[in-house]
Amino acid sequence: MGQTQQTENTEEIDVKALQDMYKKFVMECPSGLLFLHEFKRFFGVDPTGEVSDYAENMFRAFDRNGDNTIDFLEFVAALNLVFRGDLEHKLRWSFKVYDKDGNGYVDRSELKSIIHSIHCIKKGTKGDMGDSQFTVNEVVDRILLAVDSDGDGHINMQEFIQGAQQDPWVLSMLKLDINPAGWVLEQRRKSAHF
Repeated sequence: MGQTQQTENTEEIDVKALQDMYKKFVMECPSGLLFLHEFKRFFGVDPTGEVSDYAENMFRAFDRNGDNTIDFLEFVAALNLVFRGDLEHKLRWSFKVYDKDGNGYVDRSELKSIIHSIHCIKKGTKGDMGDSQFTVNEVVDRILLAVDSDGDGHINMQEFIQGAQQDPWVLSMLKLDINPAGWVLEQRRKSAHF
């Protein structure tokens, strides 16, 4: 059993890196819990604006037990998923980011909110939105048409995963070429805290 694993993004995380992460985690969060404001500071995110909204959604998805904090185990589990998870696991995690109210469904306003946030982030970083000829509303309409198989105006997790796996355009729009690993690495590089 090796101490180093190769990740999807060719970044290595070994035992020493994990120990360093823990030391930094404890330095930043002496209580052993990471709160939202600390999460934003940890990754160098300005507390307002579109990146802040995206960070809040990521925080909520990382907070597996719903106690509004991230402990070190949740933090490591989240990073493991982000860096090593397969497509289905990443889609399950993405669904949690989109499902802002946690009711098990993504409705039009949740879908629009996340797509709009990611679109603004990509615009701010000069990234290409993919099909930029579509407005956010048009992207939302097309995704709902393609993914909402029962036509109830809500996307459940099964519809989300199947729709993304079956349609490359839907997958690229749901991901919008922003993978969480890329975001975490970019924010980690920007921040002196990690």
